[in-house]
Amino acid sequence: MQRVHNFNAGPSAMPLAVLQKVQAEFLDFAGTGMSIVEISHRSERYQQLQEETKQTLRRLLHIPDGYHIIFLQGGGSLQFVMHSANFLRRRGAYVNTGVWSDKAMAAAAAYGEVYEAASSKKDGFSYIPRLTEGAIREATDYLYITSNNTIHGTQWASYPKVSVPLFGDVSSDFLSRPIPIERFDFLFAGAQKNIGPAGVVVAIIKDSLVAGANPDVPAMLRYDTYVKHDSVYNTPPVFAIYFIHEVLQWLEREGGPEEMARRNERKAAMIYEVIDDSDGFYRGHADKNSRSRMNITFNLPTSAYEEAFIRESEQHHFVGLKGHRSLGGCRASLYNAVTEESCTALAQFMKTFRKNH
Repeated sequence: MQRVHNFNAGPSAMPLAVLQKVQAEFLDFAGTGMSIVEISHRSERYQQLQEETKQTLRRLLHIPDGYHIIFLQGGGSLQFVMHSANFLRRRGAYVNTGVWSDKAMAAAAAYGEVYEAASSKKDGFSYIPRLTEGAIREATDYLYITSNNTIHGTQWASYPKVSVPLFGDVSSDFLSRPIPIERFDFLFAGAQKNIGPAGVVVAIIKDSLVAGANPDVPAMLRYDTYVKHDSVYNTPPVFAIYFIHEVLQWLEREGGPEEMARRNERKAAMIYEVIDDSDGFYRGHADKNSRSRMNITFNLPTSAYEEAFIRESEQHHFVGLKGHRSLGGCRASLYNAVTEESCTALAQFMKTFRKNH
């Protein structure tokens, strides 16, 4: 078997050690004589697994008291609906930095007034806009941000401090760097970027926020349902949560978000250096001050060059380098499990491709 250099944007690369452990115990989870996909979510062993998962996450992110960790289904797209159904009473503010924040705002408009506190849409979402004084209007229930933008390759360098509750979609850079949890009232992450397979969302939510949620929402769309029932009101995505448990254990052994941040900075620097030193052959989409360490987006001189780049990269065992259909070009996603060796190989391939063409 030959493992490829996986630069997919999601589902994406997972740690090899985790994949091997999952494979080894797939038929017999923790001595139960059952696969993890056969075990009851009401069983003591599953409850232990889920609690261990939450406690490891608390350690990794230094989550203070007063926050709940819950597991939900429906992906980030359902969270676009749920956050507003529960918490939009008057008006919601959004920093519009890409397709996903655009979609979140559109979904929330069904529940109340929404507005852009800042936006980079007119400039092709090429940077993270500044929040100016007075950007957040009176009677605003929350400010919503998307921490990293997979399609356009931008990322918040630091999170804003605001006087209203701060909500964050952190799906594509979750656990790739430390997060000041106390700055947020609510944040969520779809698993399929950095922490597991598709099928589960991890949410961290402030107790006081849950207490003030709209009670006139169906049970399955209410955050307090998941808090009160410890995420097992209905059958949770057991396998996906188990996989997250294993990834979090791996992260803790490897040094946590702090070490991931150092590695990811090195990995991204390799690729950005090739782009910056290419005399315009490679052109990054994102402004330098807003560049993502997770998703590097770039173009070549023509679409024909880009097609050749993708074709030749696949011949050299690189996958996932084609850009999103809405933006085109190329994209390399450097999530935690993408190794420095893969990034070194990609940087060398990019240099060689430029020389040959």
